[in-house]
Amino acid sequence: MPDKKQLLERYWHYKAFRPCQEEIIDSVLQGRDTLVLLPTGGGKSLCYQLPTLMMDGMCLVVSPLISLMKDQVQQLNSRHLSAACLYAGLGGSEVMSVLNNAVCGRLKFLYVSPERLRTRVFIEHFRRMKVSLIAVDEAHCVSQWGYDFRPPYLQIAEVRQYQPSATMVALTATATPAVVEDICRQLKMRSCQVFRTSFARPNVTYSVVHTGDKKQRLLRVCQSEEGSGIVYCGSRRGCESVSAFLGANGVSASYYHAGLTPAERDRRQEMWMKGECRVMVATSAFGMGIDKAEVRFVVHIEAPSSLEAYFQEAGRVGRDGKAAWAVLLCSNDAARRLDESLAVEFPPVKHIRNAYKALCNYYRIPMGSGGDSSHEFKMKEICSMYNLDVREFYSCCRFLEREGLIALDDADKRQSTLLIPVSRDELYRFQVDHMRSGDMLQNIIRLYPGLFLSRIPIDERRIASRSMSDAGEVRRILKELNEMHVVEYHPASDKPSITFTSERVDENAIYFGEQNYYGLLDAARHRMDAVKAYLSNDKECRSRQLLAYFGESAEDCGRCDVCMARKQSDVDVEQAVVQAVSQTKLTVSGLCELLGEQNIMGVEEAVRDMLDRGELHLDRNLLLSLS
Repeated sequence: MPDKKQLLERYWHYKAFRPCQEEIIDSVLQGRDTLVLLPTGGGKSLCYQLPTLMMDGMCLVVSPLISLMKDQVQQLNSRHLSAACLYAGLGGSEVMSVLNNAVCGRLKFLYVSPERLRTRVFIEHFRRMKVSLIAVDEAHCVSQWGYDFRPPYLQIAEVRQYQPSATMVALTATATPAVVEDICRQLKMRSCQVFRTSFARPNVTYSVVHTGDKKQRLLRVCQSEEGSGIVYCGSRRGCESVSAFLGANGVSASYYHAGLTPAERDRRQEMWMKGECRVMVATSAFGMGIDKAEVRFVVHIEAPSSLEAYFQEAGRVGRDGKAAWAVLLCSNDAARRLDESLAVEFPPVKHIRNAYKALCNYYRIPMGSGGDSSHEFKMKEICSMYNLDVREFYSCCRFLEREGLIALDDADKRQSTLLIPVSRDELYRFQVDHMRSGDMLQNIIRLYPGLFLSRIPIDERRIASRSMSDAGEVRRILKELNEMHVVEYHPASDKPSITFTSERVDENAIYFGEQNYYGLLDAARHRMDAVKAYLSNDKECRSRQLLAYFGESAEDCGRCDVCMARKQSDVDVEQAVVQAVSQTKLTVSGLCELLGEQNIMGVEEAVRDMLDRGELHLDRNLLLSLS
């Protein structure tokens, strides 16, 4: 078996580990439960993927984000490592195929959503798998004090009993000290080893700008800073409006949100990655899994819901280590807007139950039926039929999703997918008889290893480029092959869908208590109060405020809006000292009295600095004069 560095170079093409990675991998290989806190872009996935290659069994990866699961599986398959994922919306035959491959040892990595852990079918197969490592991604979701708590994450500790010898590694980019402690407790980690790197980003300047005209202030940022940037907005309409404003004022900009087709999102992202588009105006989903080192500025048009979310999104700036800026534009009514958003995010429990009843009635799902059924999600039509507020209804659906009752698709889920259900021998015989489509299939297999094991997201444009064809022709041939049962091809759909992940239950039986509602509300209010404090605190360095929230201490950065204002204030005080002492000799107390009691601390500090620099002279009578 190759050693760690040989595997690193062979599969990831790196010659050296990033900070802390090797120590984490050693801990996992020694069989120690391990908690990993690495910043966004710090290489967390390598910390469980590489040691898995040095173990006999497979790795079960629990992740809440379907888009990231698919991306990780695709990356592993491209490295010729066997991986598959399970998530709501897969057909029964596809689920069984993946589970059977895992039981038979054909998979090295199996990615699952936390809701999947609850199902009887999964547990029956999980007992028979050879699992050496359980990796919990986005581990802050296990804590109700984390910014994205998901009750199904609590099931992880329970399923571990079926694989008691498996080591556990939990990974997250953002966690306060309280959340770190809660993760270890909720996952029942054994003698947990905690590895963390500092959250400090010395090259990043954080600033809060209070302004009544956010667009004009944003324009000034874009015009004054060179290089690529990301602007985060809270809504699709906001993205489009801000992008149009920047474009009308000479800034190369585009927008990105879930309302765009998959092909259009890919095209815009590619333009931004290549530098053909300078500024991307996007909702919070943009940036996950994107590794663009030279982003020079990230601007938030609206206050984030938590400092964890803000730190993660702002963390996409300056990964090349060069100077970069994270700017939060704040209006006078920011606190009120945060209160309103919290009220929308946490609708009354009665409304959540009514939303579930409306969903089941709209899709005509009888009591005790409907599990694993998928439908087009017609949110506006449902709200109109049952007289529901759209924003509140969506929040209700998210609570139902956390409870494992439904699953809503996300933007990246709307991708074309492909599975080859026939054997390699059968496929070879087909290719001999059907040269044109056979050649295309061969190109597809080279582009997407793993198609014989599980359904994989594909990009028809990429296939077309490899096959010297166009995307329309690729779709036509794949549809023909689907009808011939050579492949299982599901073209991308721009229509959102909803999956009922369990049979219908009585809405009044859905329990919302401390763990899954009221405790979450308290935690969300605590996080919101932290955001409000960050916006209003103009006395303490921004970096120090952020790092203190995550349990770290730091020196003043000297560059943020608070530090710069203090420097300007110091200059003003020194100028006042020079003017006063140039007219007459004064004692320090006399100088403080002359300049005002409110400035006493600033005056005394300024006098000390000026004495140290030799700009002032103190005689034997303790009188100050200019040197």
